[in-house]
Amino acid sequence: MKYNLKYKFSVTLVAGMLTLPVLSVWAGHRKTIPSTGTPVAELSPNDQKKYNYFFIEASRQQNAGNYTSAFNLLQHALRLNPFGAEAYYFRAMYFSQLKNDSLTLVNLEKAATLNPDNSTYLERVAQYYIGAQDYAKAIEKYEELSKMDSENIDYLKILIQLYNQQKNYDKMIATINRLETVQGSSEDITLSKVKVYEMKNDKKAAYNELKSLVDKHPFDNNYKVMFANWLMQNNRLSEAYKLFTGVLNEEPNNAYALSSMYDYYKAINEDTLANKLMVRLLENPKTDNNTKLNFLKQAIQQSEQVDGDSLYILGLFDKALSSPQINGDIAELRAAYMSLKKMPADSLDNALKKVLSIAPDNTGARIQLIQSYWAKKNFEKVIDLSKVGTEYHPDEMAFYYFEGLAYYQQDKHDEALDAFRRGVTEINPQSNSNIVSDFYAIMGDILHQKGMTKEAFAAYDSCLQWKEDNVECLNNYAYYLSEEDLSLPKAEQMSYRTIKAEPKNSTFLDTYAWILFKQNRYAEAKIYIDQALKNDTDTTASADILKHAGDIYALNNLNDKAVVYWQKAMNAGCTDKILPKKIKLKKYIKERK
Repeated sequence: MKYNLKYKFSVTLVAGMLTLPVLSVWAGHRKTIPSTGTPVAELSPNDQKKYNYFFIEASRQQNAGNYTSAFNLLQHALRLNPFGAEAYYFRAMYFSQLKNDSLTLVNLEKAATLNPDNSTYLERVAQYYIGAQDYAKAIEKYEELSKMDSENIDYLKILIQLYNQQKNYDKMIATINRLETVQGSSEDITLSKVKVYEMKNDKKAAYNELKSLVDKHPFDNNYKVMFANWLMQNNRLSEAYKLFTGVLNEEPNNAYALSSMYDYYKAINEDTLANKLMVRLLENPKTDNNTKLNFLKQAIQQSEQVDGDSLYILGLFDKALSSPQINGDIAELRAAYMSLKKMPADSLDNALKKVLSIAPDNTGARIQLIQSYWAKKNFEKVIDLSKVGTEYHPDEMAFYYFEGLAYYQQDKHDEALDAFRRGVTEINPQSNSNIVSDFYAIMGDILHQKGMTKEAFAAYDSCLQWKEDNVECLNNYAYYLSEEDLSLPKAEQMSYRTIKAEPKNSTFLDTYAWILFKQNRYAEAKIYIDQALKNDTDTTASADILKHAGDIYALNNLNDKAVVYWQKAMNAGCTDKILPKKIKLKKYIKERK
């Protein structure tokens, strides 16, 4: 990988954000402002005492949140002493909060003029100039600050940026030299100079800086490669090649030099040699992962453009994965590529397993593998993967969700309930509302099957708090309420929402018809049970729908048709013990609880 020659200093130039200053009340003696020679009036001891009081009280009121009182006290303090630098600075903060930049700046400048030795005041003025994009004045102030503290590198870095705004490259170089005097020579400073020389199109000076860096560090091959990269970028290819080969003769596995030589071969259109170097770099344990990833992405992109051989790309991945991995990024990219190419599910599963063998905490790969096993109905694998997932990421709801569902599919309701309850403890305001809602919905179903009706209804309520339109929960909740003859109007409202959402869902239509039946609204119930029968997509209508149809038809005085439906319900496997009696007597018999 080529060394980044970008300019390294990136101090953000922001407008002045005022902070409450440390109070340093002026003592009241006659003094002269050094920058102006202007004498400051002397306060009497009594006036000085009053000024101190009002200024400190303003600060106290400010800290108490009484901003209006604080401002008024500050105004009074300045009437007593119009030369109080700290009061002007303090007042500037208020104008800044009111977004009155002009008055803010006036007060800051006044404070800095009255107390020119206070670097805080001066720097706030400079920052305001930056915010106003008045870089000339900002430079003037930062130069003053730099004279006050010549070893403050932050001032120098900001000056470099400011001179850059003015495209004053000579001043930039001079300031970088000042920085070098304070910090000492370094790679970053040299590269900064090179960048400035390039900005002013002084290639000779840039060359000399890099050459000097190499000469000062004759045994550091990285500097040689850096210099060679610059030469290559400036079309001095033969010189660059000589440096590259010299480094590789000394260090054949120098990943930095190999990567740069790869760029050299690409530049001269020697793609075969470049590809050979890429393979060496992928196999080289000294090549950093980001470089390998970049090469692999580039290879994939080129292959996709020409509909290339995916086996060749997989071979590159194998070479990259042949050395010890510091993270699962390369293996994860390999799995993503295999998914893109729609490779067989077993091959993709093995790729995901490889990711987890390197990075067992990789949530994305684990969930993708879980989903693959879920599609195959391999619930034991789903459970194993989910359990390990909760160990690495106890706050990831998806793992509890899949674990619980897998147990539920195996009719292991206690284990499923345990998984969901563990997941519930990890719920927080940022949790996925759909997953949490389904958590509670399934818990409600399990609890109802276990005869824990009160707890089941509480779980359904929690489900609907997280997702009020969870139609499966609304349907089950409504149906179980009707079965208990509880809150039938509430059950009807919930069930009606489900058929509005899915008007052809036979299960939802059956529930709504049954709730109407429970409310003695037999004619309406018949309308909806007929729709349920019409929309039941099973080859054989479900036993529950057929049984309900029989009951509803019977109480609509259609007993012969009711018997037909009851008989069909028995044929479909209905185990209702009272059903044979209904058929024999040809009438509806209410079930006893």
